[in-house]
Amino acid sequence: QLQLVESGGGLVQPGGSLRLSCAASRFTLDYYAIGWFRQAPGKEREGVSCIGRSGVSINYADSVKGRFTISRDNAKNTVYLQMNSLAAEDTAVYYCAADRLPSWGAQCGTARFRYEYWGQGTQVTVSS
Repeated sequence: QLQLVESGGGLVQPGGSLRLSCAASRFTLDYYAIGWFRQAPGKEREGVSCIGRSGVSINYADSVKGRFTISRDNAKNTVYLQMNSLAAEDTAVYYCAADRLPSWGAQCGTARFRYEYWGQGTQVTVSS
């Protein structure tokens, strides 16, 4: 069974930073785009960011542009989401997901239907 495990969530004050990690087990991330999604209470799960297999294709939701940075380390089989200038509206459960792409240079996307494998999520709470 392919597994993704998120870590790095927690409680942070407004304006603070967190770095989320998404680690894969039982498969290599080299063949997959990775997306980060989040779901706040009472809201739909939304795409936050994605990164293609090579790391060249990267997309961000407008709400996080300039504050969040996605990156990947294929040697460590891990994808990261650096989150800066956090605000209360960033409070949510954050999920990573994997989308198998046919080519090294294919574009990633944040549409949920693209992603076959999902982690269990990590809670991020921004509060003073």
